[in-house]
Amino acid sequence: MRILGLDIGEKRIGIALSDELGITARGLMVLQRKGISEDAKKIIEICKENKAGKIVIGLPINMNGTYGQGVENVKKFGKKLKSLHPIEIVYWDERLTTLAAEKVLIDADVSRKKRKGVIDKLAAVLILQSFLDYIHNIDSNGKLL
Repeated sequence: MRILGLDIGEKRIGIALSDELGITARGLMVLQRKGISEDAKKIIEICKENKAGKIVIGLPINMNGTYGQGVENVKKFGKKLKSLHPIEIVYWDERLTTLAAEKVLIDADVSRKKRKGVIDKLAAVLILQSFLDYIHNIDSNGKLL
């Protein structure tokens, strides 16, 4: 089963997709935001096209562990997705993923202009890959190996 990973921002949504075995994540696209309903419909369409059975959504938890407006907005989006299609939604702590994505792009000497176009997609990859790594490192009792 493929899994879709989302990095939901105010202006863009970075989208990543796992392989069939759920081992690796790759960047799929960046969706320019148009409104919660239209965006959610597009995400569900992408899920169906790619036969994704689960969506992992990055949760923008504050560095001190508290939940702010960003978390509320992301959860509202998740509820909208769920109302359109019966798909499993998993929220995943995304702290520092955008910073990590930016560092990777800077280290790769990607220009500031080009970084803007791919940073959200790379952040989605980091969110999804983190989730995939976690689920492959827990035993049947839910304990880390």
